[in-house]
Amino acid sequence: QVQVVESGGGLVQAGGSLRLSCAASGRIFSIDAMGWYRQAPGKQRELVARITRSGSTNYADSVKGRCTISRDNAKDTVYLRMNSLKPEDTAVYYCNAAGLRVMGIAGPADYWGQGTQVTVSS
Repeated sequence: QVQVVESGGGLVQAGGSLRLSCAASGRIFSIDAMGWYRQAPGKQRELVARITRSGSTNYADSVKGRCTISRDNAKDTVYLRMNSLKPEDTAVYYCNAAGLRVMGIAGPADYWGQGTQVTVSS
């Protein structure tokens, strides 16, 4: 079985910083892309940042210049450093492992973590 587990969320004041971590575990052969999505109450889940295995990144316009995504392929881990946090960043942040291939099983699949709450107070 594959598990995707996030950590690092919490309560922070506006202007503060947080670092989220996400680790995928199991009999993983490879992961194409890893990313962070968020969902605020009453809103749809949206992409925050995404990084491919080769290191190409893309960010939501709302976080460009404030967030940095990085990845450790050897550890199947992705990080999201968030600076200058705003109250509108408050959401549950979900980690996504896309195109994950499990050893001995044909075909890639996408996996999601359970989410970690980020709350930014004004």
